Amino acid sequence: MLKVKMILPALQEAESPYWRPIKYSLFPPLGLATLAAYFSDEDEVEIQDQHVEKLTLDDSPDLVCIQVYVTNAFRAYQIADGYRQKGVHVALGGLHVTTLPDEAAQHADTLFLGPGEEAFPRFIKDFREGHPGKRYVANWRSLENVPPVRRDLIKREKYFVPNSLVVSRGCPHHCDFCYKDAHYGDGKSFYTQKVDDALAEIERLPGRHLYFLDDHLLGNPRFASELFEGMRGMGRVFQSAATVASVLNGDLIEKAAEAGLRSLFLGFETFSPENLRSSNKIQNLSKDYAAAVKRLQSLGIMINGSFVFGLDHDDRDVFRRTVDWGIEHSITTATFHILTPYPGTRLFQQMEREGRIISHDWSKYDTRTVVYKTVGLTAEELKQGYDWAYREFYSWRNIFKASFGHDNLKQQLAHLFYMGGWKKFEPFWNFMIHHGELNRMLPVLEKLLASTRRQRTAEGSHLRLDPKN
Repeated sequence: MLKVKMILPALQEAESPYWRPIKYSLFPPLGLATLAAYFSDEDEVEIQDQHVEKLTLDDSPDLVCIQVYVTNAFRAYQIADGYRQKGVHVALGGLHVTTLPDEAAQHADTLFLGPGEEAFPRFIKDFREGHPGKRYVANWRSLENVPPVRRDLIKREKYFVPNSLVVSRGCPHHCDFCYKDAHYGDGKSFYTQKVDDALAEIERLPGRHLYFLDDHLLGNPRFASELFEGMRGMGRVFQSAATVASVLNGDLIEKAAEAGLRSLFLGFETFSPENLRSSNKIQNLSKDYAAAVKRLQSLGIMINGSFVFGLDHDDRDVFRRTVDWGIEHSITTATFHILTPYPGTRLFQQMEREGRIISHDWSKYDTRTVVYKTVGLTAEELKQGYDWAYREFYSWRNIFKASFGHDNLKQQLAHLFYMGGWKKFEPFWNFMIHHGELNRMLPVLEKLLASTRRQRTAEGSHLRLDPKN
């Protein structure tokens, strides 16, 4: 029997004035719970998530596995060093480890590079036999025959959205600023579960609400279509992410809405064709953002728009243009980012060649800090514009303006409560988290999302919001 501890260290920003406990109390550490399924029933496995609980570091398990992101890397290394000093075998994996293995190797006995579905069980076998390797890289990539996620190890009551799941890996696109290609390297960078396996995972989850954490749920149209067909009649409401192109093409988004899609994270990123080309985000070129928004809203799907500031063709007006467009088109929520050249990405490699990287303090790679030499904007203008965009977009004036930009009362109220509740009730969320009551708010989210459902007209050819529901 093995005694195993799996740890997700908190991001470095947990100690900053920008820290929002609610933002990091949304989802459980699904990656660790997935890998935990490869241990035997006799093994004693514990998962600790520093975002929602205080770590206990005075124990000495047989094995410690730590998930490392770029902004929690230094904290993860400190935890790893402490266990290694006690003679505990420490294994590190995750995006940052894959990107900078030589750096991570100074703090680990074993590294996992890239996806772990094949490599991790191989390591467990080697560890039991007493000869664990130094580095493991997957020999093949597939989600077939992956055991069910160890949800019994997840402390559901500590999370707002415990029913998170991932039914694919990666993304079919190759944007220069995205970490995905750095993680998957030259191997297969987008693949899915079998539809039946995904539906079985959904059936195991209680309640109505789901959150698909896939980078692009609609990335494989055939898989997504069959998944949505299988979900019809389940009575679920769900949230996920996709691209502008996938919303505009075909009827897949209608099938998603019919299955219960009520909120979508959508990567607009920039309105500049020059920025899109230079970032290799070609899937957005010549796409009608307004048409995508209109189509989603006609289906009762709320939108979390993603926007990046600091691309080389941005100017001082980019912040106001972006905020004004979002409010004018009644985007439900917006996530703004300062361009961040993550290690291992093509963007980082290009900027490093050009001498534009000004910091290798990974804790600053948080999409809120300028870590490169800017073009067109000064670093101060970029930071100030980013901060202004958040304040302006989420001002009460703009919350009301965007909410009542809809022509349907149900959608107006849903927008108002969702947008206002997310950003304007921080003391309330902190209170619920502190008292361990956050999960009690999930039924409110379910009801809010369900209130925007749509139905077909008698002809079945037009989709509209039903004001009676």
